[in-house]
Amino acid sequence: MADRFQVDPNQPIYSAIPVLEIAEDPPVEVHVLQPVEQRPAPVTRPRSAIRRCLQLVGFGIWRVASAIEWVFGALTLMGGLAALAALPILQFLSLGYLLEAGGRVARTGRIRDGFIGVRLAARLGGAVLGSWLLLLPVRVISGLAQSARIIDPGGRNAAAWRIALSILIGLTALHVGAACLRGGRLRYFFWPFNIFWLLWRIIRGGYYTQARDAVWDTVMALRLPYYFWLGVRGFVGALIWLALPITLLAQGQRPTPVAPLVGFLGAGLLAIVLLYLPFLQMRLAAQNRFSEIFRLGAVRADFRRAPWAFAFAFVLTLAFALPLYLLKIEIVPREAAWVPGLVFVAFIFPARLITGWALGRAAHRQLPRHWFFRWTGRLPLLPAAAFYVLIVFFTQYTSWNGVLSLYEQHAFLLPVPFFGL
Repeated sequence: MADRFQVDPNQPIYSAIPVLEIAEDPPVEVHVLQPVEQRPAPVTRPRSAIRRCLQLVGFGIWRVASAIEWVFGALTLMGGLAALAALPILQFLSLGYLLEAGGRVARTGRIRDGFIGVRLAARLGGAVLGSWLLLLPVRVISGLAQSARIIDPGGRNAAAWRIALSILIGLTALHVGAACLRGGRLRYFFWPFNIFWLLWRIIRGGYYTQARDAVWDTVMALRLPYYFWLGVRGFVGALIWLALPITLLAQGQRPTPVAPLVGFLGAGLLAIVLLYLPFLQMRLAAQNRFSEIFRLGAVRADFRRAPWAFAFAFVLTLAFALPLYLLKIEIVPREAAWVPGLVFVAFIFPARLITGWALGRAAHRQLPRHWFFRWTGRLPLLPAAAFYVLIVFFTQYTSWNGVLSLYEQHAFLLPVPFFGL
């Protein structure tokens, strides 16, 4: 819109009147939106009942197989720890694993975290079991070949059995090696075509690097140096605390006038040491510092935050250790030393886990518990320690090693009935 003045030539200039001129607006372009072609939504067909049932069945089978593998791995782990406990020097690996299991529970507060390497143990145990089963035919044929050689040393039957035995040994070794190179799972030992898979992987290339890395990762996952060093430190720390009380307790049977007083003093000191030692060892494993074995104040502070848990763990540790003294009455042959070791590990392992759980509960709390829980938590400690010391004192008359058996404190030292095994 604009205002303009126009002058008519036929009119005087003074009679010019303003004329209002309205400018036209520019045309507006109208864009008509075309409707977008809508594609029909995909029709989702509901899964059939048969498909859902198959999926549920498959999931259930997978869970059952996983549970079976876990149980088999736990049993293999117990057997491996028992076998290590029966071997000199390697016994510290067993002790180190037990300490690390309890220490990991103390760090996380979950008991399931204490079962370290169960799946790996299942894999190794499956390889051992599969190899042992495949060697059964070799043993049978070997016995037949031996019988044929005894009956007819130079006959055809003896030669035929000897050739058959050599062929079977070669095929078995090839099959076992291929199963191990494929992964070592138990099912691979019963699959007859592992050798073809191995040849195909070699032709494809890159198998050597993959196998080398897998073996290296498996060896590193075992953490053998760490467990050995932890076991040595846990053993030395516990022995430092136990040496003086046990020595005084052992002197109580000497034929001297002051021997009974010395024995009573040793028994009292041992009872006091027992109140702290399980938790001191667990703090060492949880913090991975040897100085934790001497922090009595830290254990007292932890007890105030979880008194009932500490009392339960302490009583359980001593209660599980007492029945094991029955296996110290008679020494066993070295070949069967792993059998009592299996019982020792089966009793000591849960006690370590519960001790770590008690320490974990204390670590996750900031303030001490009410005085009622603290005082009631102290009630069972001294009676349990006194009863344990009493039983330990009399075991020197029933154990195979006599007075030396007092130093074989399997609940805190090596989980074996005799150090010499």
